[in-house]
Amino acid sequence: MSSMSNTWEMVQQKTFTKWLNNKLSVRNIPPVNNLSKDLSNGVVLIQLLEIIGDTPLGSFNRNPRLRIQKVENMNRALDFVRYRGVNLTNIGAEDIVDQNAKLILGLLWTLILRFTIAEINEEGLTAKEGLLLWCQRQTAPYPEVNVQDFTYSWQDGLAFCALIHRHRPDLFDFYELDMSDRHRNTAFAFEVAEKFLNIPKLLDVEDICDISKPDERSVMTYVAQYFHAFSNLDRVDRAGRRVGKFAEVMQSVWEMGQDYERRVRELMGQIRELMAQWRADVLSDGYSEVRVQSHAFNTYKSTTKRTWVAEKHELETLLGNLKTKSKTYNLVPYQPPAGLRPADLETQWKQLCDTEIARRKAINKQLRDIKDRLMQEYANLAEQFQERVREQSVEIAALSGDLESQLKMVNRLAAQVRPLEHQFAGIQVANDKCQEAHIEENDYTVFNIDDLAFDLSLLKAALNKKLAFIENQMVARSMSNLTPGQLEEFESTFRHFDRGYSNALTEAEFRASLESLGHCYTDEEFGPVFAKSARGMDHITFEPFINFLVSITQDQTTPEQLRHSFSVVAGDKPYVTEMDLKVSHLPPPVVAYLVDHMPTRDGAKTEYDYQGYLDSVFN
Repeated sequence: MSSMSNTWEMVQQKTFTKWLNNKLSVRNIPPVNNLSKDLSNGVVLIQLLEIIGDTPLGSFNRNPRLRIQKVENMNRALDFVRYRGVNLTNIGAEDIVDQNAKLILGLLWTLILRFTIAEINEEGLTAKEGLLLWCQRQTAPYPEVNVQDFTYSWQDGLAFCALIHRHRPDLFDFYELDMSDRHRNTAFAFEVAEKFLNIPKLLDVEDICDISKPDERSVMTYVAQYFHAFSNLDRVDRAGRRVGKFAEVMQSVWEMGQDYERRVRELMGQIRELMAQWRADVLSDGYSEVRVQSHAFNTYKSTTKRTWVAEKHELETLLGNLKTKSKTYNLVPYQPPAGLRPADLETQWKQLCDTEIARRKAINKQLRDIKDRLMQEYANLAEQFQERVREQSVEIAALSGDLESQLKMVNRLAAQVRPLEHQFAGIQVANDKCQEAHIEENDYTVFNIDDLAFDLSLLKAALNKKLAFIENQMVARSMSNLTPGQLEEFESTFRHFDRGYSNALTEAEFRASLESLGHCYTDEEFGPVFAKSARGMDHITFEPFINFLVSITQDQTTPEQLRHSFSVVAGDKPYVTEMDLKVSHLPPPVVAYLVDHMPTRDGAKTEYDYQGYLDSVFN
């Protein structure tokens, strides 16, 4: 590491010394031999700055002997450097006075960079990048040369030769060089540059060819001399680039204008087409169809309209960029043709917004009108239906007269249920339309579809019950061997277990009704009983029900028979207990009923007087 450090320091010492002496020679100032020693009193540094800065620095100590005088000189020099915009980090006057070799090299490199290389400007790049880009462009026509840096790219000497040949092809033939002889090519370039171009030989051949990596700062310092030497020769190239850039700008402005006009024309055409379509579009009378039109409008707002809004903003930006570009290059401001100006687009955009509002209002009004019409249609049907149901319910309640007349009237009313069901189906359709329109409350009626369905079911149930009652009464009327009390008991039992109001009992309902009357059968006994009474059907109507009860109660119709039966259950006691009733296998509901209704004997709460009970229920 120490060897490498010494190498670049030696090269920089030599290169920067030659560069310094070349600048001092302008005023015939004696050359320096030792940078550290000769720059330590500040005199040479001030003289150098006056030359490269082209500005006198004022009075200073020209023959300083004291350290403080040297420091004053150095501070004056460094202040001038800072004044010229150079940031001197970690370099102070005392460092130079104390002959710090590395910091002195750093200071000289800073000056070279600021006053020699920083002036180079290529494609907006400065300093190192600008100089490198300039070298790459100048050597681009030479395939043998590939400048990528300021170190290895120069070791074969061809890059130096290419720079010279590009600007002075009259001095030698580049393609007659021996491309493999790097020492000779480098030496040849240095000699030609010094002799014909007045470029001082700041480097030696061994500084380029005989070390592993040439010193970057030294190479840049030397190559910068080529740039300045050829700057006048490059005026034609710069002029050509300037003309080319102007043409590019003009073409860009033209293309931007054409793009703006095409896009404005297309956007305004699309807007006009949509507004014409809306004006010609007739809103439907159906809610679903209008909802489709409303959805299409909402889709337009969230898709097409947003695309147009974005395009409008982009067009405004494009026009602004056009104006800015024209102003930047002092061109005549771009003006869109009539009909495509921002004011024209803004006018049509306002028309679009007004048309959108009108479209939205029309759709919303149509939806409100359709909803109102649907509510009125439903309300009218519901009110008419409810009135008919009420009228029939009143007629059912008012039925009177003999059973045959009532049966005829009930059948007439039952025949009117079918038209009511058809009418209800129409109301259901009207209600479905209201549901589809999201109508939750109807301002024109209090009857919703559930109310109407419930009322219709009540009407049908009332008719069925009335019809069953009349038919059962007619059957009961023919049963002359039953007392009115028995008929009432049997009929109420039948109605109680007729859960579906069908005037018929299922097998389970029939068994439950018998048990409630005190007639219990085992499964083997009950099957034949039901089959005989049902006569091959899966239910038993009222007449077979009454006939069966008559058949099994004929021997229990007299009070004497009942007194005898109670006596048997009581074990011939004058009273019966709850346990006696349970032992006789009476159903629990029957036991409960008798316990609740039979009087107790005096002083005995669990002894029931069945004789007194029978006396109270029989005439």
